[in-house]
Amino acid sequence: MMNRVVLIGRLTKAPELYYTKQGAAYARICIAVNRGFRNSLGEQQVDFINCVVWRKSAENVTEYCTKGSLVGITGRIQTSNYDDEQGKRVYRTEVVIESITFLERRREGAS
Repeated sequence: MMNRVVLIGRLTKAPELYYTKQGAAYARICIAVNRGFRNSLGEQQVDFINCVVWRKSAENVTEYCTKGSLVGITGRIQTSNYDDEQGKRVYRTEVVIESITFLERRREGAS
């Protein structure tokens, strides 16, 4: 079986770094990816893809990327679910990033 995702897009907001109880770094990011066509009004269609990146890659993306940064990623789709505070089942589908490439230089004034 194959589960492989390749995307190029822009971060919708600055990534935030978190740590698990065991000390593993991770960041959740959302990437805006243009579709290969426009709608009937000529507007570009965009998908917003939720992703998670782990360990050193999470630290790097948090340090070097900001909202609007262009990135290329490869990874795999993963699903999970949990019960929220109201007892409602919540389902999550996201891309687990295995490799991330920064596709443009860091912008001047970016922290």
